[in-house]
Amino acid sequence: MTSFGDERPSSLAARIQAEERAAAAAAASAASAAAAAAAVLPSPHPAMQLPTAAELEALREGARAEGYEEGLQEGRAAGRAEAYEAGRAELALEQENLRAIAATFSQAVTAADETIASDVLDLALHLARSMVRTALTVRPELIIPIVREAIDYLPVLQAPAILALHPEDIEIVRTALSDELDKGGWRVVADPQVGRGGCKVDTASNQIDAQAAARWARLTHALGKNVEWLA
Repeated sequence: MTSFGDERPSSLAARIQAEERAAAAAAASAASAAAAAAAVLPSPHPAMQLPTAAELEALREGARAEGYEEGLQEGRAAGRAEAYEAGRAELALEQENLRAIAATFSQAVTAADETIASDVLDLALHLARSMVRTALTVRPELIIPIVREAIDYLPVLQAPAILALHPEDIEIVRTALSDELDKGGWRVVADPQVGRGGCKVDTASNQIDAQAAARWARLTHALGKNVEWLA
């Protein structure tokens, strides 16, 4: 090695070359170290890669499909809710109609029952009237229990006591009830106005009309009917 203060051209040139070689070696060593560090550590700012046109179109189609599906589900839910409410309203209306029909039917059945019952009662009264008329004609002795009931209705007899009968019934009554009539002080009189099968009782304080027509009128009136005896 040349001395430190050697300024000869040859020595100076040699020293410059040595310094240049040392600087080059140091630069190479630094570059190598930087490259090694770059390979080990990740870049703090990675390069941004923009999506391609195909990727953008795929993203748009996905968004449209997702929005359509959400709208479809919401529409279906709204439609189901609307259909449910409409069904409830229709069901309520049908139930109300059924209740009205049931009430009307019940009223109709009740009215029909009342009509049928009334018609049956009318028929029964007409049949009974015909049977009683026939029975009194065929069996005139049926007047006996009617007369006995009429005279027994008065527990205390007050004179004068008159028993009026149809002329054709007097003998029948006298034959069957002569003892009772005599003991009770009854005076039996013939009255053509009294219908057959009945009688009239007249005392100082009571009058009893036990004719068939009068008894029939009381019966039909009690039943709420107006079926005339002589109709």
